[in-house]
Amino acid sequence: MSKLESTFFCIHGNHENRPQNIASYKEKEWNGGRVMYEEDFPNLLFPIDGEIFDIEGKKCIVIGGAYSVDKFYRLRNGYRWWPDEQPSPKIKEYVEKQLSENKVDVVFSHTCPAKYIPTECFLSGIDQSRVDNSTEEWLDTIEDKIEYEAWYLGHWHTDKQIDKMHFLFHGVEVL
Repeated sequence: MSKLESTFFCIHGNHENRPQNIASYKEKEWNGGRVMYEEDFPNLLFPIDGEIFDIEGKKCIVIGGAYSVDKFYRLRNGYRWWPDEQPSPKIKEYVEKQLSENKVDVVFSHTCPAKYIPTECFLSGIDQSRVDNSTEEWLDTIEDKIEYEAWYLGHWHTDKQIDKMHFLFHGVEVL
């Protein structure tokens, strides 16, 4: 990816460490918001949650993170898992402050508000009563408070659209 002449805007998900926790990442401003990047890979940008960016004339907020439904499997088998995969209270507060002070056209998040959870994408064998949906429930409150043109996300490994909610997995859309 670093050899391509494109800029990759990578929203934090689950199953990955936050760039803020990795010493090789630096912070800079890009299109009006703060991003993390590594000097060796300057075209791979990881926006900081709650930052608002001007992209193609649209005001876009980023809200990363989600719960790993395979958390206990990962821990039991020695695979990596990060306790800060979901937005912290501090991140949530910052996102809410940003949205109270700014109008946005587009939301980029990893997961979706709870009312849009695609239950057909649930993994068999996962006890849904043990899944922490607190991020999705919080995103419900966010969606209820704002007006936006489009919301893009990828956590659910599906390509579909519900109203203004764009689930992207293999799909690509032009902003």
